[in-house]
Amino acid sequence: MKKILLLISFIALTVSCSDDITGLNADIKSPTTTEAAFLFTNAQKNLVDQMVSTSVNVNVFRLFSQYWTETTYPDESQYDVATRSIPDNHFRALYRDVLRDLQESKMLLQQDLALLPPTATGAIAIVNNKIAIADVLMCYSYSVLVDTFGDVPYSESLDIEGHPLPKYDDAKTIYKALITRLTEDNNKLTSGEASFGDADLIYGGDAAKWAKFTNSLRLRMAINMADVDAAYAATEVIAAVNAGVLSSNADNTNLNYLGAQPNANPLYADLVVSGRNDFVPANTLVDKMNGLNDPRRAKYFTEFNGGFSGGTYGTNNNFANSSHISETLADPTFAGTIMDYAEVRFLLAEAAARGIAITGTAAEHYAAAITASMENWGVDSGDIANYLASPSVDYATATGNWKQKIGEQAWIALYNRGFEGWSSYRRLDYPILAAPAEADITQVPTRYTYPSREETLNGTNVEAAGTAIGGNTLTTKIFWDVN
Repeated sequence: MKKILLLISFIALTVSCSDDITGLNADIKSPTTTEAAFLFTNAQKNLVDQMVSTSVNVNVFRLFSQYWTETTYPDESQYDVATRSIPDNHFRALYRDVLRDLQESKMLLQQDLALLPPTATGAIAIVNNKIAIADVLMCYSYSVLVDTFGDVPYSESLDIEGHPLPKYDDAKTIYKALITRLTEDNNKLTSGEASFGDADLIYGGDAAKWAKFTNSLRLRMAINMADVDAAYAATEVIAAVNAGVLSSNADNTNLNYLGAQPNANPLYADLVVSGRNDFVPANTLVDKMNGLNDPRRAKYFTEFNGGFSGGTYGTNNNFANSSHISETLADPTFAGTIMDYAEVRFLLAEAAARGIAITGTAAEHYAAAITASMENWGVDSGDIANYLASPSVDYATATGNWKQKIGEQAWIALYNRGFEGWSSYRRLDYPILAAPAEADITQVPTRYTYPSREETLNGTNVEAAGTAIGGNTLTTKIFWDVN
């Protein structure tokens, strides 16, 4: 990917003799304005960094999903999120480093739009594309906050002057508002017209691909709501699919990192540059994949004693006594992904299994999802065919109801996407995951607790939110997680 250099040009000012000395207080070396594209690029990278990082200070979703476990310090695998202020860091990153920049980018773009004459149809379409794309990423970020905490600031958020202590809005209400925004954004996007160009680190300004992501996000959120508002969810699923979702791995929402820091994949920093050996694959995942003879094992993990072995989840582990994270994930240029085709096909399989009137059967989408995952990881076609034909994998013969069949395979496929693996587990209740004996709670967390800083500074609203959702605990369920 072309390395993007975001340069701000400064104007040299010549000062002549004058009786007016008021300008002497101006700092002419510090810029007071920026450009929408700069803010968008910064927000985009901060967002993907936050979602793919494995630093236990900011992201423990791979641990909650039991994809990985820890070696010397297993605190986060035992669900201690307070010591390192993990909820605070996640909350801050999304509101301050992502949503704030995206909001400012949109405001600048809207100012640009207001200056264009009605006859400048091409320029108007380009600016509208930019506004819509920035808003789509805002919707994505808010959806992550809801799926992490439950009720969160929304209607009064990002307004520091007007609402320094924003109220926490009802999570379901936020979800429906976001789905409405996504629908409107899709309608504003004009395929074939430009947008951010190289400043867009994901799709290079391709509005058609952004439309597919927009509709796929709408699909994901609608499926999340299927157990709490089935009729609404079905309507939104059908509309999203008809509008056009990701249709191949070429559409995956990937940010392609560069080969050196600070623009390398955050995994590289934590797995290689740190010089530490803090993580190994968890036995929960490795044992499941061993039982299925899953050919992705060689893509996910290194071999150990001629096979694949995971560390015991939630306990101290010796780094030398198990498989390790594969070199693929530790590559500095390994893409950061926030949506992929395999996930979309699993969501469609789930929609079909729920009886939603879309094209294709649950079995067809399920097989296509597994195929997409394996192709994305570079598995040979023969190995894919053999895996799909296995009685323990084939949709007709695999163990359990549709939730178990889809849930277990989706969990495996979402291996590198800890947050969505955790969300899939919470929605479908599969695979069966157990809290380690050493944990302070007796079940896998279903949300983050509210940030301690928020409890201190915005205590009244946090207390009201905790009461509204049923308690500010790690085991309180998000509104859509009803089973």
